[in-house]
Amino acid sequence: MSPPSGSPIATRACTVARHMAGSPVPCSTCAARQFSICAPVPESELTEFFAMSARIRVEARRHLFNEGDPAQHVFNITAGTVCLSKALADGRRQITGFLSEGDFIGLAHGDSCAYGAEALTPVEACRFPRERFEQYMAKHPDVERRLLQIASTELAAAQDQMLLLGRKTASERLASFLLRLSDRAVARGEPANLVALPMTRSEIGDYLGLTLETVSRTMTQLRKAGAIDLDNVNMVRIVSQDSLRRLAGTV
Repeated sequence: MSPPSGSPIATRACTVARHMAGSPVPCSTCAARQFSICAPVPESELTEFFAMSARIRVEARRHLFNEGDPAQHVFNITAGTVCLSKALADGRRQITGFLSEGDFIGLAHGDSCAYGAEALTPVEACRFPRERFEQYMAKHPDVERRLLQIASTELAAAQDQMLLLGRKTASERLASFLLRLSDRAVARGEPANLVALPMTRSEIGDYLGLTLETVSRTMTQLRKAGAIDLDNVNMVRIVSQDSLRRLAGTV
């Protein structure tokens, strides 16, 4: 039976058909493609890659998936910021990361999601059926190698986070966090001195192992030290990279 005219399935079928007829797929103009999982996919194979995905939009403070949900999909973020978190036994939560354009999430070792993923801003993402994506990787070693690179980068970031939580002071933790966001902005072709903070101070504290009060107090200390300025609650301007790196303990 054919899907009814105007349904999402029918609309998508028509979209894919147009691209198969020669029109470029959206992947060709996606700003996140150059640093995402699909970077190694050649232009000639983008139609196949696009055909197995669904473009989704998630409003701010909604979840892409919850901890414990069946791990049926993987996601490539193309716009917005996502917060990853895990629930603790006492009801608190530990934020384990903040992801943005180009990041890939959802791969699981088992049948359920080991963490939750919440949109901090409106988020756009390409959603792939997990089983179909794994089959695609098996046929395309370049994509599998790209995923290995992503996993290696995440492992290095996790090791840095362990050092940050275990050894660094509050000012070193916050300065390191801001520098990491600055480095990510540069990788996306954005200015190094402007750091967007779509997360709340409380969420920064959950990630850095600090209280809300400590985050606010330390932010003021960094400003008084001449390392940063606060344009508004969601934007930090780095005044001196050298000063911020000294405060982070990296020089």
